[in-house]
This record gives sequence, C-alpha cells and structure tokens, in this order.
Amino acid sequence: MCFGLSAFCVEPANAQSDEIQQLLLNVEKLAQFKSILSDMKKGYTILSTGYNSVKNIAQGNFSLHEAFIDGLWLVSPEVRKYGRIADIIRAEAALISEYRSAYRRFTSGGNFTVAELDYLSKVYGQLLKESGANMDQLVMVITANQLRMSDDERLQAIDRIYADTDDKLVFLRSFNRQTSVLDYQRQREKMDVGAMKQYYNLK
Repeated sequence: MCFGLSAFCVEPANAQSDEIQQLLLNVEKLAQFKSILSDMKKGYTILSTGYNSVKNIAQGNFSLHEAFIDGLWLVSPEVRKYGRIADIIRAEAALISEYRSAYRRFTSGGNFTVAELDYLSKVYGQLLKESGANMDQLVMVITANQLRMSDDERLQAIDRIYADTDDKLVFLRSFNRQTSVLDYQRQREKMDVGAMKQYYNLK
C-alpha cells in the first residue's frame, strides 16, 4: 500500500517536472520570438529609413529635373536679342518685296505666255509657303511656353531658320535674274521685229 502510495506520489512529481520543462521551453521560445521581433523591427527601421532617404533623394532630383524642364519652356533675353532674328526678318521682307516687284514686271511686260506665268506663280508660291513656315518656326522658338528647348537649342534653331531663309532669298534672286534675262531677250526680239517691220514699211 505504501508502495502504491509512493508510486502515486511520484506521478505528480513527474507531471510537475514535465510542466516545468515545458514552461522553460515556452520561456525560451518567447525569448527567441522577442529576438526575432526585435531583429524584424530593426530591419524594418533600416528598410523604412533607406526607402525614405531614397524617396527624398528621388523627389529632390525630380524637383530639380522638373525645374529644369519648366525652364526650357522659357525664352531668355539673350535668345530674344540674338542678331540672327533681325536678319531673318529682313531676309523675309526682302524676299516678299523682290518677289512682288519681279512678278509684277513679268506679268505686265507681255513677254511670257500664260503657262509660263503660271509656272512663275507656282515657284513664287512655293517660296512664300516655305519662308512662311520658317517665320512660324521662328515665332515658336522665340515665344515662351511654345517649345521645350534650352537656350543653345533655340540659338541653333534660329541659325537653321536663318540659313534656310537666306538660301531661299539667294534662290529667288538667281531665279529673278534668269527670268529677267529671258524677259529682256524677248523684249529685244520684239523691238527688233518691230524695227524690221517699220523699216520695211518705210521702204
């Protein structure tokens, strides 16, 4: 009976020992969890700080980039005062004036056929169309909020417009000279024929 009692007394002791061991294991696991949570928090803090730093840098760069891009819409006084702008306007005015004067002379002289005058009209019309496009481009280049360009790009664009406008003026003058020579030759022929007729009529 005593044996049974001692046996009965051992079982609770063993059960209590198991519970203590389980409790120790739980405490150890809890400590591990706390350590894991602490590491996770540190990792999150580092990640969050790093992300915010990158985000701030990125936003700062974007702000600088945005300011730069916005600046490209503006036109500086240096560009507006660029001498080639006045040269383009003078060349355009000369082109229009010289074309009108020459075309008026050719149409009133009576030395060209209807088909030839139509050809002259088409040549002049094409020149005016292209030079007008140059003026439109110039206005866009020197007007704020029209084109996104740096000052250097604007100056280069103005140089290209000037070169093209000047080429057109050179072409027009060459074309007018050649046409004037033909006009003069035909006028001389008419005069010679008239003189011959007058000469023979007199006889």
